[in-house]
Amino acid sequence: MRKPLQLLTFLVLISVPQAIRADSGQSTRVTDPKQHVLTERSNNSYRSKSDYVLKELDLKKGDVVVDIGAGDGWWSERMAKCVGTEGVIYASEVEQKKVDQMKKKFADMPQVKPYLSPFDGTALPENSCDLAFLSKTYHHLNEGGHVDYLRHLKKVVKPTGRLCVIERHRNIPGSARAREHGWEPGLLIRQAEEAGWICVRYELITGTYHFIAIFVQKDLFPAESEERGREGQ
Repeated sequence: MRKPLQLLTFLVLISVPQAIRADSGQSTRVTDPKQHVLTERSNNSYRSKSDYVLKELDLKKGDVVVDIGAGDGWWSERMAKCVGTEGVIYASEVEQKKVDQMKKKFADMPQVKPYLSPFDGTALPENSCDLAFLSKTYHHLNEGGHVDYLRHLKKVVKPTGRLCVIERHRNIPGSARAREHGWEPGLLIRQAEEAGWICVRYELITGTYHFIAIFVQKDLFPAESEERGREGQ
């Protein structure tokens, strides 16, 4: 009599792919001195954790995303599957050659819309996107123009939308090139707050030296009343 139940339990267990387990919620206790050692050596090592990243983003059918600095469209392609044909992925690039290559690549995926954008913005309408996504792009923005760019994104993203930044952690030891093509998470959070964003999730992507930071608009946090503030003292 117990065999059907045991078989069902077994099927449930094997139906949950281990690859989609998120790092969030796991203990930060260091049980092995080598647990933070880099396991993926390529510059795009964090891509091996794409299932985790997409789980964190929790994209839904019909969502509109701007993939800033989309490159070859690697993330655009994966996010397009999440938003479906009802959604849109604006694959933004500043080089016409890359735009043309993506247009050929995504000819059969109409929800991916590669386009040429300026360096200082997305050229998209206000309140048009549910998510602004920058993967290894933030450090390429114009020097001194990061806060202004984030202010621009605050207008482009819907009031309840989000901003996601993935970068290599610049303060973790590495080559000179790795430090050059990275960013300090503390500096990113300060710049984002200055531009009107609040960080609601930040963590290292395990097995890599990259971090993911997710922000929402500061306007979602109403000011606490003076009376309530005194009650909590």
